[in-house]
Amino acid sequence: MDTTHTQRVELHLHPIGLRAANAFVAQHHRHHGPTRGHKFSVCVVDGEGRIRGVAIAGRPVARQFDDGEHLEVTRVCTDGTPNACSMLYAAIRRAAKAMGYLPERIITYTLEGENGASLRAAGWRSDGPTHGGSWNRPSRARTDDHPTSRKLRWRAT
Repeated sequence: MDTTHTQRVELHLHPIGLRAANAFVAQHHRHHGPTRGHKFSVCVVDGEGRIRGVAIAGRPVARQFDDGEHLEVTRVCTDGTPNACSMLYAAIRRAAKAMGYLPERIITYTLEGENGASLRAAGWRSDGPTHGGSWNRPSRARTDDHPTSRKLRWRAT
């Protein structure tokens, strides 16, 4: 019987390489696949050393934020373990601030239908909705294999 959701799981933060983080994302993420690159990644593990969630931080996807001074949390993925998501968002925020990123330049996005409880619990604030849409253009063909609906942008505080 899986007791992940019925009993408290002790979690610990650890660094993780991109290959291992992406393998977890490929297995557990609801609507995105692995990322192409990162600046750093972190994971949470339980008392037995099992990975319960990962967060990947990298260059912002949107060109207007890819200025060398912004950092985007490009993936957060857990197996559903309580508090893992907010622990990961808080860890990325602390690590990025320690590296010199200004909190208002640490960003991430959620789908418009997601409530953002983990982000709020970790000290992030919503900037409100973005336009969403496809990256496909006549001059630069792309295949949309991810949600193209409006998203909410969040900033660390």
